[in-house]
Amino acid sequence: MQRSLSLPLGGQRRRPQAEKPERKFGVVVVGVGRAGSVRIRDLRNPHASSAFLNLTGFVSRRELGNIDEVQQISLEDALSSQEVEVAYICSESSSHADYIRQFLNAGKHVLVEYPMTLSWAEAQDLWTLAEQKGKVLHEEHVELLMEEFAFLKKEVVGKDLLKGSLLFTAGPLEEERFGFPAFSGISRLTWLVSLFGELSLVSATLEERKEDQYMKMTVCLETENKRPLTWIEEKGPGLKRNRHLSFHFKSGSLENMPNVGVNKNIFLKDQNIFVQKLLGQFSEKELAAEKKRILHCLWLAEEIQKYCYSKK
Repeated sequence: MQRSLSLPLGGQRRRPQAEKPERKFGVVVVGVGRAGSVRIRDLRNPHASSAFLNLTGFVSRRELGNIDEVQQISLEDALSSQEVEVAYICSESSSHADYIRQFLNAGKHVLVEYPMTLSWAEAQDLWTLAEQKGKVLHEEHVELLMEEFAFLKKEVVGKDLLKGSLLFTAGPLEEERFGFPAFSGISRLTWLVSLFGELSLVSATLEERKEDQYMKMTVCLETENKRPLTWIEEKGPGLKRNRHLSFHFKSGSLENMPNVGVNKNIFLKDQNIFVQKLLGQFSEKELAAEKKRILHCLWLAEEIQKYCYSKK
């Protein structure tokens, strides 16, 4: 059965086969916030990709005992256990790099929620480590599996961009835990890069009122054809989570997103992709293209951070 997933690399990809697999990969989930809880749910439910995975436990800094009959285990036991072959890193962003390094060094495959690191150089180092260890390192990008992105991808294909903008608003977010806004908002940057190709930084500003928990980051980017793109992240109390976009093409304009349906099981779709990687169903060319895009976005995020700090 063929199923079209809005993969970062495009195209169709066969789902993991539903018949009983020859082996199961033991999985531990690190961090049980929103993403971690969804991961545990998907691992416990009978899905095609879950048939290849066996949830052995979860790791949390909080003493929780068990969640839905899934046992809490220590980080040390997760790292040393022969039963654990895969780690899902779902903790806050500031801890991702350390967890990735520890699990790769322990010989485990790693799935990590974005951003994988808060440093471009560290991401490069971890990818090199994964390759040395012969392990899969997968950075989740559920924003590329959303109905909205699938709609946008169809809308922009073959069109000549003149200019564009993407504004994202949401409530406050702690930078100490989730990183500089260009990193915590890297899913929006990933949208722009996936739609319009590699980008270069023109300028960036950061307006902050920490006493009000308010911040606004404005980034001016350029496509390889020198077309301007503006990316704005605005966060503060009372701001609703929303996206506002405007893309102008030679052939017309796209202003804001129509209602294109509900995003269903996007974390499960990401798990499908991860299992396909575990089973060797991605070509080297596809994996290299995905790695290049992820590292480019992390490099841009770091350049934006440097630019904003240089202006302070």
